[in-house]
Amino acid sequence: MSHHVPAPTTETGELPQDHTGAILEVTKRVASLLKASGRPFALAGSVAAFAHGAPARFQHDTDFCVRPEDAEEVVAALRKGGIEMRESSEDWLVKGFADGEQIDLIFELARRPVGAELLARAEVRSVASVYMPVLAPTDLMDGRLAALTEHYCDFGDLLPVARVLRERIDWVRLDREYRDMPLADAFLYLLEHLDVIEPRARLRERGGGRNGDRAEASGKEPRP
Repeated sequence: MSHHVPAPTTETGELPQDHTGAILEVTKRVASLLKASGRPFALAGSVAAFAHGAPARFQHDTDFCVRPEDAEEVVAALRKGGIEMRESSEDWLVKGFADGEQIDLIFELARRPVGAELLARAEVRSVASVYMPVLAPTDLMDGRLAALTEHYCDFGDLLPVARVLRERIDWVRLDREYRDMPLADAFLYLLEHLDVIEPRARLRERGGGRNGDRAEASGKEPRP
């Protein structure tokens, strides 16, 4: 006998609002303003994963990476375009709001300042028919792994992204950078045992051990 499972509801008993369409519209609006500003940027977060082909599992905002030195000009451009901009308690982002949706302008990704090299690796992708630069798959996963904490460790959100993008991610680099970080290392262990990525021993053989040129190119100090 089948059992009916009721749809999730809010505390008031109403069905939760689907923000997918609204977030995409705000993403397109912000991207158009950023392109008009002439400052380099790249779409990040769950909307970027969607642009690369991952399922639409948006959270509560849309994220864009911009260089710290462009912050003042970018904020002014968005404000002029009708986006409500607010200071954040964090020094690595600024928040904006439009049509009830939140916008995060991120100046630091994976514990490193957003720079020209990161943005140069971005790929131009269509997001609901509007083309914009989107973080490259490896950089996207790099940022997501770096964000894992004991208070936020949702492997269920990361797994579909890893499955869809696995052929386009540099797992050698990520294994080297995160093998000493317990939460990220646990996720890579999970991917290995689900056969999403090849055995990590093989990755390390191809990557030349714990140190190497990729770690230096990433901007992090090679681990001893």
